[in-house]
Amino acid sequence: MDLFSVLALVGGLALFLFGMNVMGESLERRAGNSLRGLLGKFTTKRSAGFLTGLAITAVIQSSSATTVMVVGFVNSGLMALRQAINVIMGANVGTTVTAWLLSLGGIDGDALWLKLLKPTSFTPVLALIGIILYMFCKSDKKKDVGMILLGFATLMFGMDAMSDAVSGLKEVPAFTNLFIAFSNPILGVLAGAVLTAIIQSSSASVGILQALASTGAVTYGAAIPIIMGQNIGTCVTALLSSIGANRNAKRAALVHLSFNVIGTAVWLTVFCIVKAIFAPVLLAQSASLFGIAVAHSIFNVACTVLLLPMTGLLEKLVVMLLPEPKAAETRSELDERLLSTPAIALERCHIVTHEMAHCAVDCLHSAVRCLYDYTPELAAEVREGEDKTDHYEYILGTYLVKLSALRIGESDSAEAAMLLKVIGDFERISDLGVDLLCSAEEIREKSVPLSDLAMAELRTMTTAVEEIVDLALRAFDENDAEAIARVEPLEQVIDQLKETLRSNHIARLQKGNCTIEAGFVWSDMLTALERTSDHCSNVAGYMMELRKNDMNLHETLRAIKAGAGNFEEMFAAYEKKYAV
Repeated sequence: MDLFSVLALVGGLALFLFGMNVMGESLERRAGNSLRGLLGKFTTKRSAGFLTGLAITAVIQSSSATTVMVVGFVNSGLMALRQAINVIMGANVGTTVTAWLLSLGGIDGDALWLKLLKPTSFTPVLALIGIILYMFCKSDKKKDVGMILLGFATLMFGMDAMSDAVSGLKEVPAFTNLFIAFSNPILGVLAGAVLTAIIQSSSASVGILQALASTGAVTYGAAIPIIMGQNIGTCVTALLSSIGANRNAKRAALVHLSFNVIGTAVWLTVFCIVKAIFAPVLLAQSASLFGIAVAHSIFNVACTVLLLPMTGLLEKLVVMLLPEPKAAETRSELDERLLSTPAIALERCHIVTHEMAHCAVDCLHSAVRCLYDYTPELAAEVREGEDKTDHYEYILGTYLVKLSALRIGESDSAEAAMLLKVIGDFERISDLGVDLLCSAEEIREKSVPLSDLAMAELRTMTTAVEEIVDLALRAFDENDAEAIARVEPLEQVIDQLKETLRSNHIARLQKGNCTIEAGFVWSDMLTALERTSDHCSNVAGYMMELRKNDMNLHETLRAIKAGAGNFEEMFAAYEKKYAV
């Protein structure tokens, strides 16, 4: 094997790994919403978790990526450890899909239909379709499909280049002797584990093994232990991803390692016994691309059949190896490991933003209660809620900016932009709750007098604002079309109500029925309440934009005010309801 063959091998390997990476990322982007749907199927049932892990890995072509995702789920509290075990087992079976695709390169025959099945026949066509979709289509979905086809074509060209580069090795005695050495099962397992740990992809290492097998120097006796070792090597990615995670996330990564080590130990023992006693002729035969795909699938399915009924024992094992610490651990609300799967990361952002929204609305409601029935405990609740909302805004804002910088689909990008806007509005609602609390404390500490009429007017205003806050929360929580439509007319009524109450106060001031000091507090309360309704209007507007797939808030609100839907009818109803 000369220098140029080595360069061809390196180039083929680079194309192979690059194509696999591009295809996996593009598949993941294209299947973003589907992945979120699969996330909803994570249940305690073994079959559902197993099938979910299998499906996700088959889509993104990487059991390592799926397992890293699972570690992130467990770390974020999205998934229990027992659920994670089932998904990890499914991922181990799902990763065999790649080997079957690559085995197409081993098809041989003179029949036309057999020639058409060979990658060298159809990958140029796929590459042409892919580049047309990627370069000439404006739709992100079509571009992603183009990248999937280009990635697959690049992968196959790389595989072909590797096979051609190593084809001369079958005449090299040293190369043949190397694989004779790997016929020692222990050395084979170690070789497979080390190679996979280095490139961090069992799918890619199986592909490299298939390329080497094309020389005819790799026997089944050498290939099978290497395949077993590859399953252990792929655990490195998940173990690295668990660094800095909470205890349960580390356990999930350890489950992945334990599953593969136990499965390899059991079936390697069976393999050695069969080899020693029966010495099957098959083990001395040259492995084909198809044969390696079959062996890979049989081994992974066998491990799953062996250990799927023992998920409870696996859970107990990792809990025993990683016992609960004496001090309680804190859990990260947003795990950066999930950024490797943007669709799932976005789903987690939704969940945390809903938590933030409820926190902000509860803060506002507590602040309103302080205006009428102040207690130090209630005041502490308001300030604590505002601090939590500030924290939510910081972690969500930072995370969403990182997420938006990734290559994500058009709809996911629109949702990320909506969440970035919404968190600002909910944070301001909690701030305005603190402003109301400050007004309540000023009234209490300075004994600021407010007349019965002023208190009645204030109650009308706060009732309207509490209703609009609840409507905005429902609009965001449930994407409720009716709630979205009701926010804007009520916001207009609150604007009108503010001016009416301000005018009424000036009239009371002129008649000497109110003090100037009370006027300052009154103005602050009205401003805080009216601004709260403005932020509720923004939230509803963003939700309406998202439904229309048009992120232009001002145009959306202008259309609503121009009479879209039942605006006038709802405005009149609210005007009557909150008349003073």
